[in-house]
Amino acid sequence: MKIIISGKGGSGKSTMSALLAIALKDLGFSILLVDADESNEGLHRHLGISYPVPLLDSLGGKKGFRQMTAATFPQTGHSMPFRDNIRIKEIPVKCIAEADGIKLLVTGKIHDFGEGCACPMGALLRMLLSKLELEKDEIVIVDTAAGVEHFGRRIDADCDMILCIIDPTYESFVLAKKMHDMAQKADVDLFFVLNKVDDNILNVMKNNLARDKLVAKIPYMPHLFIDNLEGITLKKSCHEIEPVCRLIEKFKNNL
Repeated sequence: MKIIISGKGGSGKSTMSALLAIALKDLGFSILLVDADESNEGLHRHLGISYPVPLLDSLGGKKGFRQMTAATFPQTGHSMPFRDNIRIKEIPVKCIAEADGIKLLVTGKIHDFGEGCACPMGALLRMLLSKLELEKDEIVIVDTAAGVEHFGRRIDADCDMILCIIDPTYESFVLAKKMHDMAQKADVDLFFVLNKVDDNILNVMKNNLARDKLVAKIPYMPHLFIDNLEGITLKKSCHEIEPVCRLIEKFKNNL
């Protein structure tokens, strides 16, 4: 099963991705967590995982990838990435880091001033997800960049579920409506996870979203905030994410 984690910047996508990876791993699933955010570099620290070689870098960076995928380039079975279906165990070893049973893959990052857009990272991610074949117990969690660019790149069409993280801001509500409409066009199921919630704002958040799509609410937790602030490994799990795990298990059984 392949799951997209989406939302606005600062909504808590990376934290929720890490917490969900931990929870699903504890349920016995084999987890590949994909860092597909071209800017932020904190996901590996949430889980205490070393930083692997980004997949794009292993293919020669943007220049090498463009050459491999250019229509005028003399492509061969060896030069074109993900021409055929691939399994997680076949991804280059140097591009996978692992700790406590969770594997981490980084698609690519913006490294330098003036290097150009992040389009090659998006293209590479879609190629990978479209060709990645999973075993019965494997789940892929994709932590995406903020906003809706992954919809524009049609990445979501190669996944089974979208989890949209909603924090208590009006911008999140606007984005949620747009994502809901785009998910319908992509024919992918989308659900909302409310984050940083307290009793004073819960009803306001519910009234701005499609209630039948609400799957979990995560309270503001000071210990998570401090862990994130200090850039250290998350110390505690989060039982409030259990409804999301149950939903995912139900979906997997129906695939």
